Amino acid sequence: MKYVFILILEVLVFTAFSQQTRTQYIEKYQRLAIEEMQRTGIPASIKLAQACLESANGNSNLSILSNNHFGIKCKSNWTGSSVKWDDDERNECFRKYNTVEESFIDHSNFLVNSPRYASLFQLASDDYVGWAHGLKAAGYATAPDYAQRVIKIIVENKLYLLDSGVNPDELTMAQRANLAIENVSNLLKIDLELHQVISVNNLKAVVAREDDTYEIIAQRFRKKTWEIYNFNDRPEGYRPQKNEVVYIQKKQKKAPKGKDYHRVEAGETMHFISQVYGVRLNMLYKRNKMKPGEEPKTEEVIYLRKTRR
Repeated sequence: MKYVFILILEVLVFTAFSQQTRTQYIEKYQRLAIEEMQRTGIPASIKLAQACLESANGNSNLSILSNNHFGIKCKSNWTGSSVKWDDDERNECFRKYNTVEESFIDHSNFLVNSPRYASLFQLASDDYVGWAHGLKAAGYATAPDYAQRVIKIIVENKLYLLDSGVNPDELTMAQRANLAIENVSNLLKIDLELHQVISVNNLKAVVAREDDTYEIIAQRFRKKTWEIYNFNDRPEGYRPQKNEVVYIQKKQKKAPKGKDYHRVEAGETMHFISQVYGVRLNMLYKRNKMKPGEEPKTEEVIYLRKTRR
C-alpha cells in the first residue's frame, strides 16, 4: 500500500511540473492547425484557440487520457473508441483518439459535415470574429462567453498571423506589421458596426449582443420592428439571447443545394432547424406535413428542400 501511495504521489508531482504553457502548446501544434486550414478552410487561428481553450493547453484530463483536444462528444454517428467523462451531465460519452493529430482532423471533419456549421464556411478566411460568434450561435459550447474567450486567446497570442497560411516564424517583420495593422483595423470596424453580420443560405443575419432587442437591431439596419419578428418567426415581445442568430432578411423557402435533409438531435425544435438553415418555419412544417407547433422526434429526418411523401 505504501508503494502504491508513493507511485501515485510521483505521478501527481510529475503532472504538476510537466504542465505545458499556452506558448508551448501553440508552438507545438500551429503547423497542424495551418495544414487543417488548407485542407478544410477552417481558420487556423480558430482551430488553435479552440484547442487551447477546450484542452487547457493540452493539460486537461480528457486530452491527456483520450487525445481529445476539442471536447467533442460521441454523438449518434461515432463508431470509434470513447471514454466516459462528467460534463453537463455525469458519465457523458466523449470521443477517444490514438493521436492528437487525429483529434485535430476529426474536429475539422465534425464542423465540415455538420449542417449547423455550414454558414461559417461562407465567411472570409480571416474572419475569426465571425467564426467565434458563429460557433457559439450554432451551439458548439454552452458557456455564454465562449466567443469572447476564443477571440481573447487569438488576439493575446496573435494567432491571426496563422491565417496567412505561413508559420509565424517564417514571416518577415514587415509582413507581421501589416497583419497586425489589419487585425487592429478589423477589430475597430467590428466595434463601430456594433453587430457582426454573417451569411446563412444567402441571407444576411447578425449575431445578437448582450442586451440586444429586435427594436435595436431593426433601428440599426433600418428595418421595421415587425419585420425582424416576422423574419425570425418570433412572437412580439421576444428578446434574443446573447450570440443568437437574428435574420435581417426574410428566410428562404428551402435550404441551399446539398442540404436536402436534417437528422434531428436531442432537444432540437422545428424553429431551431429553421434558423440553422435559414428556412421559413411555415415552409418547414409544410414540407414535412406537420402541424404548426408540432415538434420532431430525436433521429427523425426533416426534409429541407423537397416535400415528404
